[in-house]
Amino acid sequence: MAIMNYFKKALLVITLTFFFSENFAQKNTFREKVQIFYYGWYGNPETDGSYHHWNHDILPHWSNPKWNNLGNYKGGNDIGANFYPALGNYSSNDPKIIEKHMKMIKESGVGVVVISWLGKDSYTDKSTLKYLDIADRFNLKIAFHIEPFYKTVSEFKDQISYLVKTYSSHHAFYKKDGKPLYYVYDSYKISPQEWAKLLSKKGESTVRNTELDAFYIGLWVEKDDSRFFGESGFDGFYTYFASDGFVFGSTTSNWEYLSQYAKEHHLIFIPCVGPGYSDTRIRPWNEANFKSRDNGKYYENMFDAAINVNPDFIGITSFNEWHEGTQIEPAIPKKAGNFTYEDYGKDSMLYIKETKKLTDKFLKSKQ
Repeated sequence: MAIMNYFKKALLVITLTFFFSENFAQKNTFREKVQIFYYGWYGNPETDGSYHHWNHDILPHWSNPKWNNLGNYKGGNDIGANFYPALGNYSSNDPKIIEKHMKMIKESGVGVVVISWLGKDSYTDKSTLKYLDIADRFNLKIAFHIEPFYKTVSEFKDQISYLVKTYSSHHAFYKKDGKPLYYVYDSYKISPQEWAKLLSKKGESTVRNTELDAFYIGLWVEKDDSRFFGESGFDGFYTYFASDGFVFGSTTSNWEYLSQYAKEHHLIFIPCVGPGYSDTRIRPWNEANFKSRDNGKYYENMFDAAINVNPDFIGITSFNEWHEGTQIEPAIPKKAGNFTYEDYGKDSMLYIKETKKLTDKFLKSKQ
């Protein structure tokens, strides 16, 4: 009888362990429907020998055909951002900072961290393994936001090959249905005919049905990008920009059209939301695109617009793009000479908490 009771208890423990582990895995996979853009390009003298990105240049208008040196910020109290980070001028290569970030992202309810990537041996590549290892400890996944550093689709293919060979076997490397998902920023800079060589099944350099096959997600900017996505072979598109109305793709009133286009063409549509937009420290001429956070209301409205089109995924712009003021990372009140940085009010963690509330709302709508 004692032996029988022992086996009954053991069976119960095994059953409960399986149930809870399965339930946890399902919940974690569900969280992967919310993906946040992350920037690992910051550096400081203590860790990296010099400042990186905190000392951002002041940029001329993009219609200006000539680059004019308008100066730059110094770092320290004087950074190229309209907000000031609670963690100060941190280094993206500091494992203690990465751990703090991943903990906050986990608390925000997000499941996938989409790291900005500028290619093999770039500053953003040097700590990729750290990000994967630390994300894994928090049951988060890492995806890649491919910046437009390449000049041809052949170079792009080589870089993707490096990503796959170097990182894809890591448990934290994000895969949807067994395949990676890559965001391709400024995909329009290469013609759809060139992309088709790589992304169409019959393209001369196709990645389809090879180890480089993946879900390739291009950036939808203008309305006539429908032609681009009809010819290029991309598996879907995202909108990225946090400023509602900045371009056709980031205008929330157009998301019903984009959603319908995606359904009709069997593509993935990923609307992207943000808490606000404020970049006049690095683009003094860009006040037209400023979007007040309105104590979280702007974020909530943009999130609701995304939820209303019932997408498979929502992208969040961003965790820490400080230069454009789209971050949810904690910010604190600060002054630099005559300049006063914006802040979140009394609670520096406001947007981590808001993100949790809004991601919960989205995921509940998917159940």
